[in-house]
Amino acid sequence: MADENDGARLTEPVGPQDHVQGTDDAGVTLVEYGDFECPHCGRAHPIVQEVQRRLGSTLRFVFRHFPLREIHPHAEHAAEAAEAAGHQGRFWEMHDALFEHQPALDDRHLLVYAADIGVNAERVKDDLASHSHASRVRHDFMSGIRSGVNGTPTFFINGIRHDDSWDAPTLLRALQHAATNRR
Repeated sequence: MADENDGARLTEPVGPQDHVQGTDDAGVTLVEYGDFECPHCGRAHPIVQEVQRRLGSTLRFVFRHFPLREIHPHAEHAAEAAEAAGHQGRFWEMHDALFEHQPALDDRHLLVYAADIGVNAERVKDDLASHSHASRVRHDFMSGIRSGVNGTPTFFINGIRHDDSWDAPTLLRALQHAATNRR
């Protein structure tokens, strides 16, 4: 487990631009740099949900985009679709839908998921065509690069990269350790 004297650090603090579940005064913050098409991120998704359930209000979770477009051709558009849904107040619903339907992330399916979660799919279609949210996705990606992210998922716990396994027991222990040592 990394302590405050070693490991990569999160260079961009969590702020109002981020997608956050939980409160600012939570005891521990988990930041994930993820790719909606990455199979490892798909496996991490239910683990993060389990950890959130177990830690409740003591955990703040932040998701940042890190689409590996060279190996995941639909990842960048999926991230833009999540941002488009976010502009309609449904980022987390789209986030979950994308991970739950990872094998089908082409534009046609992205619009189906948008409609399924109750956002205006035509507006999402227009946003995708004009790349309205590409700069936001790029911003997240570049903040990841500056923080030493080179693959997905990459997790940071209270600003320090978590270089250990992200299976549920290990991640939970690391989060509990960070919460205890923060006091």
